[in-house]
Amino acid sequence: MSRHEASPTTVQPASNHRPNACCFCWCCCCSCSWNEDRERAWRASRETKLETIPNCEACTKPTAEEVRGWAQSFDKLMKSPAGRNVFREFLRTEYSEENMLFWLACEELKSECNKHTIDEKARTIYEDYISILSPKEVSLDSRVREVINRKMQEPSSHTFDDAQLQIYTLMHRDSYPRFLNSAIYKSLLQSVSRSSSES
Repeated sequence: MSRHEASPTTVQPASNHRPNACCFCWCCCCSCSWNEDRERAWRASRETKLETIPNCEACTKPTAEEVRGWAQSFDKLMKSPAGRNVFREFLRTEYSEENMLFWLACEELKSECNKHTIDEKARTIYEDYISILSPKEVSLDSRVREVINRKMQEPSSHTFDDAQLQIYTLMHRDSYPRFLNSAIYKSLLQSVSRSSSES
């Protein structure tokens, strides 16, 4: 038996991993086993990624004065690690925690100097928050997306600056006013005020 005769029986077909596939598209337009497998893999990768996210930044307990300051300006809230943690907790209740996670990832990227690390972190940020396939995709306009796609050819520590500003503005205008009226913020304010009056 020649080498040519043996090869068809030893080489596995490329589509072997998706039996009974009724289509070759990447959409969810059908319920074939291939789409079910993809969805299972997507869920598993999402859960793994979410597990690797630290619960919160390390910070000290905020003072009553600091917590009251968060109501004076969004900048004060975002400059405080404790403020970011509480705001992030609020965003989680609104299913928009990815906005804060993206903003924090961009801050981390901007502090990076090593070219290889910048490339890796930029690609991770893109896959986690910019890609339309990501479960944590942030809401950006098409102009900003085009800018990012161009910059991803040669990523730098400032690749996502426009997107970060857009998400910061979105959180400020949209989520911040609701945060100040939320039970999370009000109960914290009450708690720290009570603690400071007792001491």
